[in-house]
Amino acid sequence: MLGAGLLISSLLTLFTPLAADFGVILVIVIRTIQGMAQGMAWTGQFTIWAKWAPPLERSKLTSIAGSGAAFGSFIILCVGGLISQALGWPFIFYIFGSIGCVCCLLWFTVIYDDPMHHPCISVQEKKYIVASLAQQSSSPRRSVPIKAMVRCLPLWAIFTGFFSHFWLCTIIITYLPTYISSVLHVNIRDSGVLSSLPFIAASSCTILGGQLADFLLSRNLLRLVTVRKLFSSLGLLLPSLCAVALPFVASSYVTTIILLILIPGTSNLCDSGFIINTLDVAPRYASFLMGISRGFGLIAGIISSTATGFLISQVGQFIERLQVAGFCVGMEECLFPVCCCQHVWHVFLHHIWTSRNPRLGQREDPYPPLRILNCKLKCSTDC
Repeated sequence: MLGAGLLISSLLTLFTPLAADFGVILVIVIRTIQGMAQGMAWTGQFTIWAKWAPPLERSKLTSIAGSGAAFGSFIILCVGGLISQALGWPFIFYIFGSIGCVCCLLWFTVIYDDPMHHPCISVQEKKYIVASLAQQSSSPRRSVPIKAMVRCLPLWAIFTGFFSHFWLCTIIITYLPTYISSVLHVNIRDSGVLSSLPFIAASSCTILGGQLADFLLSRNLLRLVTVRKLFSSLGLLLPSLCAVALPFVASSYVTTIILLILIPGTSNLCDSGFIINTLDVAPRYASFLMGISRGFGLIAGIISSTATGFLISQVGQFIERLQVAGFCVGMEECLFPVCCCQHVWHVFLHHIWTSRNPRLGQREDPYPPLRILNCKLKCSTDC
């Protein structure tokens, strides 16, 4: 599924300039299908991780893989403008679409469903991975326990976490270049470079967060549920605080840039929190649950981008009248506190909904599937 999604998305990228010649409707159709394909690729990877990633290395491995998304955004923002000026905008799609197709060839060549069928890894490595995943049943997949999942508060904590995370991320990705050019009064060329810096910070923080999470787990310094709560809280609260502080440091160019870099950087600490949590909670159904989680996140992205556009176009006129009257009010002073309140509220819900239920009993295993977050799914004895 992951390889197919990547291939479809790459091929559609190659055909996007041609579709633009036929009108906006065809472009919308292609972009819609491309989004569906990318959703397949993003959720499909967790089926692979459930069979390949040892529990004490999951945060590290998934964070390294996840950092590629932010690093890719950094690359396109850095070189996209240069390619457009030198060769024309269609070559942005041609070049990166071709790179995606090459990656697909590598994927289909070297990737296998599970370590037992991979011809290139050592016997010792196979034994280590299989032994570390011994608790996960290899029996055929049962039907998805939808009713049990709907009643499971820890899963709702994951879903709402995605909602809050995507809310702020969508605003930053969509309006960061506009904010830099309009508030900081930076020209288009420098704006592209500055807009790329937060993504390299996000990529770095994703990897560092995964390393730190697995370090805490491997040394038995914190329980799994504590580590997930810690990184979920840091990934939501730190970027919120940075966003709220932006209006108060607008007079300092350097401080503003630092905060803009820290917002997506610290936000990606969530990759070692609730984003990876489905692999701990229900590895058998990880892809299914990640699809639902990402759906919640995309809904948040639609709502946040629409609401932000409304604030900029409608409420902005009211703010301008306040500024004319002598009040020092900016759009960011209205927009970012809303994100902060939402994130704080989710952190509160996350800690409540993932609290341990003593009736389920305690287990010595640091990775008790499903029970670690007290999830009463029907597959709790098999996953």
